[in-house]
Amino acid sequence: MARQSIKVGILGVGVVGGGTYQILAQNTDQVQRLAGVDIEVVALCDIAWDRPRDFAVPEHLKTTDAGAVINGPDTDIIVETIGGTGVARDYVMAAIAAGKSVVTSNKELMAKHGEEILTAAAQQGVDVQFEGSVGGVIPIIRSLKESLAAGRLDEVVGIVNGTTNYILTRMSQEGKEFAEVLAEAQQRGYAEADPTDDIEGIDSANKLAILSAIAFGARVPVAQIYREGISAVSPADLEYARRMDYVIKLLAIGKRDGEQIELRVHPALLSADHPLATVGGVFNAIFVRGPECGEVMLYGRGAGAMPTGTAVAGDVIDCARNIIHGSAGRVPCTCQGQAQVKLMAEVQTRAYLRMRVADRPGVLGTIATVFGEESVSIQSVIQESSQDNIAEIVWIMHKGPEKNLQSALSCIRGLNIVKEICSMIRVVE
Repeated sequence: MARQSIKVGILGVGVVGGGTYQILAQNTDQVQRLAGVDIEVVALCDIAWDRPRDFAVPEHLKTTDAGAVINGPDTDIIVETIGGTGVARDYVMAAIAAGKSVVTSNKELMAKHGEEILTAAAQQGVDVQFEGSVGGVIPIIRSLKESLAAGRLDEVVGIVNGTTNYILTRMSQEGKEFAEVLAEAQQRGYAEADPTDDIEGIDSANKLAILSAIAFGARVPVAQIYREGISAVSPADLEYARRMDYVIKLLAIGKRDGEQIELRVHPALLSADHPLATVGGVFNAIFVRGPECGEVMLYGRGAGAMPTGTAVAGDVIDCARNIIHGSAGRVPCTCQGQAQVKLMAEVQTRAYLRMRVADRPGVLGTIATVFGEESVSIQSVIQESSQDNIAEIVWIMHKGPEKNLQSALSCIRGLNIVKEICSMIRVVE
């Protein structure tokens, strides 16, 4: 007998869970047509039903009992939008053990426990879909797993955090300090009360782990991803970047380098003619390069109830199709073993350096000599007018080993003619 409907339980009815529910509830005809079966939300689980929401939740769908939703006979697909790796991991693993397909938007969970979760799902013969975990509405995960899967991919570079992109965009446009724009972002709801995960690059590193694992076919430990945040970027750096025809973005970078993979998250000077340079505000974009596909960029809103909810609801439709028609369309885990992650010290990088130095003869030559002794090649130098006998110097370096640059900076910091190394931001080509 043909199934009459696929039943869905949503765990966590906040921004993303709420958006997912609204899309599935409001677009029933379209969802049914695409899935080939009715999809019915039968349970909404949250621990804080007194929290204000801008949409109505039918009383008969409300529950605080996640276990009953997971193990109940009335659910085929469990949507996890709680976040974190505590109870969310427990619920996902319990759902898989109960033979339920799972859809999650939880990037930290998939970055840190993806291997365990996908292995368990394969053993149980159920789906785990996670398009909403990276890039919001941008279909990057499905593109990497399906559309771009036949060719070799050598590079994945992305602006994958809307909070930091908003902050850097506003700082660049208005010349405001980091702390001021962060406070504005928090007031507008673009930044959390505790913004650490965003501004320190933790959120971007989790997303890079997911993207790189799929793009390069090897599991990526998040702890091995080099990471810097944006809190040290100043309006002065953004202005110098503009004068040199660059923009500054927080980038998540994954690149093949022989048998190794470079994995890093940090602010970067990006040429103004790079496709990612024009991505502003809260938008995300992911740039992919490979010998067969050439250059591809996907762009869209990276967060929010409806953008991310759209991606989650799309995964629900995909799971429903597989339940109805069998596993023929299921894409298995594509990872083969652990990635060999290149140490940051060995990565070839270019750098922008801004420093304050004594304004007297011989200073430039002394600093340049240190760079030369450490085999760091100088591309260009800008010296600004002095104030109180202190000059500001901006250097752009040629590409070379990161360890050489760091060694040179360590020596330069010890020179009494150098008052401060204000900034070191890598230049990405």
